[in-house]
Amino acid sequence: MTISLLWSDWLAMFGHFLVLSLLSVGGAITTAPDMHRYLVDGRHWLTDPQFSASVAIAQAAPGPNVLFVALMGWQVGLNAGGPLTGLLGVFIAMLGILLPSTTLTYLAASWGHRNRTLRGVRAFKQGMAPIVIALLISTGYILATGSNYRLADWPLWLAAAATALIVWRSKIHLLYLLGAGAVLGWLGWV
Repeated sequence: MTISLLWSDWLAMFGHFLVLSLLSVGGAITTAPDMHRYLVDGRHWLTDPQFSASVAIAQAAPGPNVLFVALMGWQVGLNAGGPLTGLLGVFIAMLGILLPSTTLTYLAASWGHRNRTLRGVRAFKQGMAPIVIALLISTGYILATGSNYRLADWPLWLAAAATALIVWRSKIHLLYLLGAGAVLGWLGWV
C-alpha cells in the first residue's frame, strides 16, 4: 500500500493522537477503536490487517502496551514512503499519545504532592482507595471467568482468594505469588 502524506496530514495525525491521549484513561489501548476509525476507515492510511497486526504484535511483545501506537505510526510512515518516514510516523504517533497524558499526570501528581496536607486532597486519596480496589477485583473477576462463570473452576477461585488474602495480610512480594500462580497453571491445577 502506498499513500501520499502532506505535512498537514502528519499534523492532523499528531493532533488526533493528542486528543486521544486525554481520552485514554484506561491506557492507550482503550482508544484503539477510534484509532481504527481514523487510520483505517477515515484516512485509509492503514489496512485492516496492518492495524490488527500492529495491535497483536505490540500486545505479544514484552514492554508497555502503548507500543502498538508506535507500530501504527511506523506502518503509516512505511506506507507513505519508507523507513525514514516510518521513523517520522513513530515519532509523531508516540509524541501525540504520550505528551498530553504525561504532562497532565506530572502536573496533577506535583500539585497533589505539594498539597498533600490539604483536607480535600487527603479525602480524595482515601475515597479513591476503595474504587481502585473494586476496579482491581472486577478486572480479576473478568480475567478469571472470561465469558462464563463456572463453579467447577473452584481451584481457580480458591487460588485467587488465597492470593488476595496473602497480599492483604502479608508483605510477600507480588512477583512470588505470580510465579506460584504460573507454576500451578503449568501443573494444570488451576
